[in-house]
Amino acid sequence: MLQYQIIPVTPFQQNCTLFWCDETKQAAVVDPGGNAELIMKAIEQHGLTLTKVLLTHAHIDHAGATQAISSHYNVPIEGPHKEDQFWIDLIPEQKERFGFEHAEHFTPDRWLNQGDTVTFGNITLEVYFCPGHTPGHVVFFHRASKLAQVGDVLFKGSIGRTDFPRGDYNTLISSIKDNLFLLGDDVRFIPGHGPMGTFGEERRTNPFVGENAR
Repeated sequence: MLQYQIIPVTPFQQNCTLFWCDETKQAAVVDPGGNAELIMKAIEQHGLTLTKVLLTHAHIDHAGATQAISSHYNVPIEGPHKEDQFWIDLIPEQKERFGFEHAEHFTPDRWLNQGDTVTFGNITLEVYFCPGHTPGHVVFFHRASKLAQVGDVLFKGSIGRTDFPRGDYNTLISSIKDNLFLLGDDVRFIPGHGPMGTFGEERRTNPFVGENAR
């Protein structure tokens, strides 16, 4: 069975998520944006073996501690989609702009695409390509638990920003309506920031992608 802990990190309070298989204690960390010591402490407290780092996208608040975690545990980096390479290349610039002390450039061991899966222990996560916030954004979905980690695609009552380089509003709306919402109203989601929600509630009430959105 999938277990998880949300670990808010960085001044942006980004929802880094620690996923693990309760049968094998193997784990994956999604979007380690910073505060590597907090993430490592959670891994230790649960007695887990980290097997990989997963990235929804390469903005620094989601990816800043990727290299630190990957190097410390000697584990591969999977994700995001290759279209986010330019954001990885901009990490030194993002580091200076936002005052991140320990962010490092990294090279993913595996780029992810629509239809891919990632595994740890007895857990399989499905990968959905959901560009718009960034051009290479992906989402991770655990079908058995009806739980998705959606990064900055969708929030409770809102959607991701599209005013960053190579962001696109119409593409983001399509990613949500034509990819995520098709997974079902009862799917719970962990956003990149803020509280969890369900796709059904957002489909009904979200002012950008809900039934009454213009």
